[in-house]
Amino acid sequence: MSGHGGGRRKKHEEHEEHENHERWLVSYADMVTLLMVLFVVMFAMSQVDEKKYAQLKDGLAAGFGSSDSLLSGSQSILDQAGSSTVQAISPQVNTDDMTPEQQQAVADAVQQAQALQNQRSWDEATAEAERLERVRKDLLGALDARGLAGDVTTSYDHRGLVVSLVSRHVVFQANLASLSARGQQVVDAIAPVLARLEDDLQVDGHTNQVPVKPKYYDTDWDLAAARAITVLRRLNEYWKIPADRLRAGSFGAMRPLLDPADPESQEVNKRVDIVVLSSLPSEVRDLMDDVVTEREVQERRAREDRREDGREDEDRRPVRRDGDAEQENDEDRAAAAAPEQEED
Repeated sequence: MSGHGGGRRKKHEEHEEHENHERWLVSYADMVTLLMVLFVVMFAMSQVDEKKYAQLKDGLAAGFGSSDSLLSGSQSILDQAGSSTVQAISPQVNTDDMTPEQQQAVADAVQQAQALQNQRSWDEATAEAERLERVRKDLLGALDARGLAGDVTTSYDHRGLVVSLVSRHVVFQANLASLSARGQQVVDAIAPVLARLEDDLQVDGHTNQVPVKPKYYDTDWDLAAARAITVLRRLNEYWKIPADRLRAGSFGAMRPLLDPADPESQEVNKRVDIVVLSSLPSEVRDLMDDVVTEREVQERRAREDRREDGREDEDRRPVRRDGDAEQENDEDRAAAAAPEQEED
């Protein structure tokens, strides 16, 4: 056979691939790299920039209205931590695979737990309302001792106890933010009671609803704010109530105490409110109005029952006729004369 090269072409032999016994090193190197990155990140987090951290927590506090604390009374890491605790997430129970009896048992347990939580919130609101009621009585007692009880009205709202410095006796002069002499007496009367408390105080300024531009201020908002700050400064500078317990607000003519159609409303609506702020969670504070209303209803019923009992007592008394009275008088005279006859 003829061919090029005079020989047979050799068949190409495929070599068997050798098994790599060091493949585990790749995974190990990846793991070590990830661990190194983790420790670097942890180290970087441990070097806290206090200024940036403060900006972060202030931003979170301003952006979220709730506290980051999980339990009532626990401490928050935020300076402006909001007014309510973080709401617990209710567990979702899958009852599809349960028997009707088991499903009913789960529903009863959930309902019982909710009722227990509602009762606990109601008890907390009741205790807080009773405490604020004692504060209210102390404030009114201090005012009454100086003959100033008519210069203040009190009420409750979702924030706590509201003490309104009304202007029936000119707490503030028209167009002015300075306290009158009587207004200073009112503030000085209640300040010692407020100073003994631990609650924060919010001082809100209000104007009446007369559509006239203030003489010395650009708007009603400015005048109301100036009046609130006047009261706040007297509490802080004269009565030494700590500044971190005080805050001021302005509502202008937006929140009248009486209906503006009432002829007497313009003097009363021009006022400053001092609010004793409750520290309870918002969902508990929202119940205080209902607690106070229920207590007032119970007190009214108790007074009516006492009046009814008084009428029944009067009805039970025997009716005295004129003849009975004369007969009793004759018997009394006879009894008085009997000893005298014996002595004779």
